Amino acid sequence: MTAHAWVTARNARGAGRRSLGRVRLMGALLILLSLIPAAASYAVFRRWLPSDQNRYQDYRAAEPCSAPAIEKEQTDCLSTWRLTVEKTVNKTGGKASSYEATLTDQDSWRGNVSFGDPGPLLERLKSGDQVTATIWRRDIVVLSQDGVRQNTSEAPRDEVQMNAALGMIAALVAAQLVVFGAVRLVRPRDHEPFTWKPYGRRLIIISAAVCFAVGLSAVWIGIP
Repeated sequence: MTAHAWVTARNARGAGRRSLGRVRLMGALLILLSLIPAAASYAVFRRWLPSDQNRYQDYRAAEPCSAPAIEKEQTDCLSTWRLTVEKTVNKTGGKASSYEATLTDQDSWRGNVSFGDPGPLLERLKSGDQVTATIWRRDIVVLSQDGVRQNTSEAPRDEVQMNAALGMIAALVAAQLVVFGAVRLVRPRDHEPFTWKPYGRRLIIISAAVCFAVGLSAVWIGIP
């Protein structure tokens, strides 16, 4: 072997080792990155979902406040107050929809409440109308007028399906990162097809689409 050929082969081996080192380093980084969505998934299933579910159950179990409870300013019961509508915002379409009502009372209190949609009450309200506000834990959760009620955005809802969908997406992304990273560590020379293009990107898109579809379907149908 000539000196030139020997140097060329040596450089090729060095470049190959550096390339394998970069692949293994990327594998380790992917495994480390998987801790972020894994922690997010843990937070969703261990904290966010139980907290929302407990809040909803507490709200469903709440009873109207008694006179002593109102005097003691207890917040776990349902209190009602007569308020006046100062103005409403009923904007649909465009970049963002907005459904709000500005309310006042006789003691100069003024506040805003938001809604998820215009009906059935917000769309019929106008300035000067009297409404009954139901308050729970210092939040206005329901407005009513002449028997027509509408929940505000602060009202607890039994709609944790989408929260679960987000947690599931995070778990699947974490699992994908771990698998892709482990393959790079174990088989740095042959880690196909565990790469971003095309399978990595496709898996993330499919996972997100399926989880959102199942979550939305569960919300619409009303199943757990």
